[in-house]
Amino acid sequence: MASAAKKLPGLSLVVPVFAPLAVGSLGYAAWRINWATVMRSFLTGPGRTSRILLLLFILFNWKNMPFAWTYRVFYTILYHSYIRKSPKHGPNALFKPMITPSHAPLLEIDYNLHKSNSTYFADLDISRTHLVSYLGRASMASLSRNSQTKVVLDPKTGGPIKGPIGIMLGAVECSFKREISAYKGFEMWSRVLAWDRKWLYIVTHYLPKNAARPTEWLDPSCAKLRTRGPNDAAGGWEKKIYATAISKYVFKLGRFTVHPAYVLGGESGLLPERPGGWMSGEEQLGDLSVDLSDVDLSVEGEWDWRRVEAQRRKGMELAYNFHELEKLHDVFDGGNHGALGKFGP
Repeated sequence: MASAAKKLPGLSLVVPVFAPLAVGSLGYAAWRINWATVMRSFLTGPGRTSRILLLLFILFNWKNMPFAWTYRVFYTILYHSYIRKSPKHGPNALFKPMITPSHAPLLEIDYNLHKSNSTYFADLDISRTHLVSYLGRASMASLSRNSQTKVVLDPKTGGPIKGPIGIMLGAVECSFKREISAYKGFEMWSRVLAWDRKWLYIVTHYLPKNAARPTEWLDPSCAKLRTRGPNDAAGGWEKKIYATAISKYVFKLGRFTVHPAYVLGGESGLLPERPGGWMSGEEQLGDLSVDLSDVDLSVEGEWDWRRVEAQRRKGMELAYNFHELEKLHDVFDGGNHGALGKFGP
C-alpha cells in the first residue's frame, strides 16, 4: 500500500501459508534458546560496553533499522485484516480520521537537528496503510477471492476478474509548515478526502502528539482513550500543524482497475444506498447533475447518500488541483536544451 512500483500480490497465499510457518519457526527457535545464558554472556565479559551501547542505539532508533519499515507495513495489514477484526462501521465513519502516533529518532534528523523532510513519507506509508486496511478490510477480503465472490465482473466477458488484489500509490505531495525536533512525538491524522473512477484520495495532517483530540471514538477498543473535553481548546490547528500531505491510491485486480466504490461500499458498508448506484453515469460517479447546494456540511446530520456525495465533491475540489500536477511530466525535454552536469556523491 506504500509504493507505486509494488503491489501486494500473493497476500492471499503469503498470509495463510508462509506467515504461520515464519511465526512457528521463530517461536520454536525462541523456545530452544537458553535466554539466561545468552543474557549473561551479553552483559558480561569483554566488549560488554560496546554491546550495551549498540543495543541502546538500536532501541532508540528501531524505526530506521533494516526491515523495520517492511515490518511496520505488513504488521499493520495483518493486524487489521487477520489478527484483529475491525468493527463494521456505517457511512458516518467514511470521512473520519485514523490517528497514527510516531516520533523522530536520531537517524531521521538532518543537519538542522529537525526531522528530515524525506522521512515524512515513510511514516505516511504506515498511516495510510492503517486507514485503508481498517476501513476496507471486509471488501478487500471479498475482492481477494473475486473468482468465488464475483464482486467485480469483466465488462467484456461478464465473468469475474481474476488476479491478485493490489493497492498502489499513484502520487503524493507534502506541504511542510513547521519542523519536528529530534525525538519529538507526533501524530498523523489520515482520512478519506474523495474518490473518482480510478483514484482514492487521502489527506494526512501531521500534528504534535495530543495537540488535538477527537470528540468521540468510533472504535470500541479506543473507548478508554481521552476525548476532547469542554475545557479543551478547539480550533487554532493551523498554528500547530507540522505538515499536510495528499496521496492517491489505485486498486487493482491483476491489471484491471477496480472502482474505489467497490472497496468503500459492498462488504465494508461505508456507502449508503444511492439512486442509480455509485458507479453509474458517464463518469461512473453517479448522477453528477443532482443539485446538492442545500446540504450543509458544517452542521451535523445523517450520512445519507446526498451528504456523502456532497463531501466527496468538496474533497474533489482539492483533489482536482492535486491531479493537475501530473502535467509536470510534460515539461521534461529529455535534455534537448542541454544540462548542467552529472555528479555522484
